[in-house]
Amino acid sequence: MSNNRIEKVNSLLEKEISKIIFRDFAYSPDVLVTLTRVDTTANLIEAKVFISVFPDDKADEMIKMLDKNIFDIQQKVNKTMRMRPVPRIKFVKDKVLSRAGKIEELLYKAKNENKD
Repeated sequence: MSNNRIEKVNSLLEKEISKIIFRDFAYSPDVLVTLTRVDTTANLIEAKVFISVFPDDKADEMIKMLDKNIFDIQQKVNKTMRMRPVPRIKFVKDKVLSRAGKIEELLYKAKNENKD
C-alpha cells in the first residue's frame, strides 16, 4: 500500500475521531484531551490513535473511558468514512508530550542550579 494513501487515511481518521470525541463525550472541564496522531498499519486493518491528556495523572482514566466507548466511536467512524475496510481503532496514551515535559523540567532545574 502506498505511503500517500496511508497518510490520507491517518489524516481522515484523525479528523473524524477528533470530532466524535469532542462532540459526543463529556469529560471534566479541568482535563485537556488531545488527539496527537494516528498510525494506521500498512494493510489498513488497525489504527492506533494516540491520545495526550493534561494533567498526566488523568490519562489512564480517559483512556479507559474511551476504551469503554470504543464500539460507539468505531460505529460512528464506520458511518462517516467512505472506504472499506475501515481500520479498527485502538486508543494509546501518547507518552511523547509527558517525556518532553519531564525533559523541560530537568533542563529548567539544571539551568537554575548553575545560576546558584
